[in-house]
Amino acid sequence: MQDIARLADVSTPTVSRVLNGSPLVTEETRERVLEVARAHGYAVNRNAQKLRHARTNTVAVMLDFGSHRHGAIGDPFVFELLAGVSEALSVRNQDLLLSPPGLDDVRAFRDFHRARGADGFIVLGQGTRDEMLRSLGKHDIPLVVWGAVSSDAGYCAVGSDNLGGGRLAGEHFVSNRRKRWLFVGDIRHEELRLRYEGLKLAAQGARNVAIDLLPIASMAFTVTAETVASYLAGVAPPDAVFAFSDTAAMAVIGAFRDRGLIAPRDYSLVGYNNIPPSAHFHPAITTIDQKTDVAGALLVEKLMEQIEGDRPASVVLPTRMVRRET
Repeated sequence: MQDIARLADVSTPTVSRVLNGSPLVTEETRERVLEVARAHGYAVNRNAQKLRHARTNTVAVMLDFGSHRHGAIGDPFVFELLAGVSEALSVRNQDLLLSPPGLDDVRAFRDFHRARGADGFIVLGQGTRDEMLRSLGKHDIPLVVWGAVSSDAGYCAVGSDNLGGGRLAGEHFVSNRRKRWLFVGDIRHEELRLRYEGLKLAAQGARNVAIDLLPIASMAFTVTAETVASYLAGVAPPDAVFAFSDTAAMAVIGAFRDRGLIAPRDYSLVGYNNIPPSAHFHPAITTIDQKTDVAGALLVEKLMEQIEGDRPASVVLPTRMVRRET
């Protein structure tokens, strides 16, 4: 910067203001400094610049690789959330650091934050890490989680009304006079447990309803399809299925079709998330809609409030039933 200042006949602080976009510099001076910088190939070292400031202007966004076999995350819903977060961060001129490796426990998160790897963390999916996240919430580390919202979690969360979504699915089955219900999903995940509990609440108001639970070892599409196929080989088929996601619902449709069972003729089916392909799948999937259009912005807003020293409250987003062919 000293060389650029000498060549542009300005002070070094003026060069710094120009390169940082300060409004305290006249347009004429700004153009002269930028012209000299371009002519001599000068560019700001952003990493060095971050070290001089209290903030890194970087947010680490963590994906739930643990819930997917071999890290194969393929659910469009995850990437809808990620796109919303990315857009909201770009508006605020924040860098996005995607799932830095090694952050598997509280100590790793603390060390990464103290080393100024990121100003804070957005975790997309609690998975089976709720206990670790609760421990992390006890430390002074900016953290926002997409997932189930609990008053005693100790960390800020943004998520849908999973209990209400499960109840909506059950009410759909009741209205179609279905009696043998199946929930497909791993209820060790708090979000999925709440959906299952909501389904059971809806069943309480109906007569002669039985609910079976089919745990899924991984959220990967192929694992879901294989698990459902194995289940159908050993039992009488259910006449209603509530799948933990729309992609899981697609896997269910395939496994049922292989046994000659078609929705809605032979069974009712409800997915979750309302991803765009669910409307164009055959048959079009009845699903529970989450307000993903605002989720990314809310996650970033809550994190920035924490980074600024506030303690924002968690937010539960409403859910609604989108009725289609299944």
